[in-house]
Amino acid sequence: MATTIRDVARAAGVSASTVSRALSNPEMVSDSTRELVQRTAQRLGYRPNPAARRLITGRTQNIGIVLPDLGNPVFPSIVKGIQSRARENGYCVLLSDSDEDPSGEPALVRTLASQVDGVVLCSPRMSTEDLRSMAGLLPLVVVQRTVDHIPAVVFDNADGIQQAVSHLHALGHRRIAWGGGPERSYSQERRTRALREATAQLGMELLEVGHFAPRFSSGLMVADLVLSGEATGVIAYNDLMALGVLHRLHARGVAVPGEISVIGHDDIPFAGMVHPALTTVALSTERAGRAAVDLLVSLLESPDQTPGLHRTLPCELQIRASTGLCRCGPGPLHETGAPHETTGAIRRTTGAIRRTTEAIHRTTDADPAPA
Repeated sequence: MATTIRDVARAAGVSASTVSRALSNPEMVSDSTRELVQRTAQRLGYRPNPAARRLITGRTQNIGIVLPDLGNPVFPSIVKGIQSRARENGYCVLLSDSDEDPSGEPALVRTLASQVDGVVLCSPRMSTEDLRSMAGLLPLVVVQRTVDHIPAVVFDNADGIQQAVSHLHALGHRRIAWGGGPERSYSQERRTRALREATAQLGMELLEVGHFAPRFSSGLMVADLVLSGEATGVIAYNDLMALGVLHRLHARGVAVPGEISVIGHDDIPFAGMVHPALTTVALSTERAGRAAVDLLVSLLESPDQTPGLHRTLPCELQIRASTGLCRCGPGPLHETGAPHETTGAIRRTTGAIRRTTEAIHRTTDADPAPA
């Protein structure tokens, strides 16, 4: 027979109502009583009835997640972080996929509203007005987008892109292409802005080939556009697109990185499994999921205070075999008019990069070709 709240009360020498307060609203009892009740409940193996707890606290102990595409490998990692932290805080998770439809996101949030205490929105595509409206409906935390007064967890897009562009510049590339993501995406806007600034600072030419759905098939189109633009390097909005670029370049007989260098974004598990292994901007996705739950739980416990507003997580370029020295001759290393000393420093840097790249190639020769 399962242990009841009355069993705990009898063993602790207190009333059943005191046990209920100690477990549901611990701030209403003294520290000594709370510790006694919690210790007794643990010893007897008592677990509060979820339905009864909802009636007492008005809480569902559920957290909702709305994301644009569960098929995108970057989101399961975020969800894993959310589930892990939610479980630690006694919450269950309900998941909804908007299928990259901005108009469908508000409807999903409204559907979840009666079933959850709060929602984590991952890379929402909805308008700012809709987002503010949803935040007025129930507690809300956003991952990878910022709107005033709504708690958010974001990645340092500008620094990640700066690392990618600087890497290509050091390898001698002076004309690079950008395969962008969805036009209304927060990440697309931030990464494009960072690319324009970084390439301008380094005297590089940026070829923007358009906006695409963040999927493998989009990378096939990006590759054809990049080849027509004669760029020597390409940065894709995400790894799925970058893998599509690798696949298409291979099909057209274009050597990577011998003729074109390719960089992705997110560092999904497949990025290191293809040949050549993909250089990519790595995101702390699980950490972002945990941070989002921390913000949401703080918001639920202190609804009159907005906790921390925004948390920015770092990005780190993972250099692999898909990037290498520009093979278009000595021109790119000299056409900027840099002094002899600077050119010598570049040569020394690229020499070290060449040795590292060759070592990477040797270690990845046994990797399977992309599907």
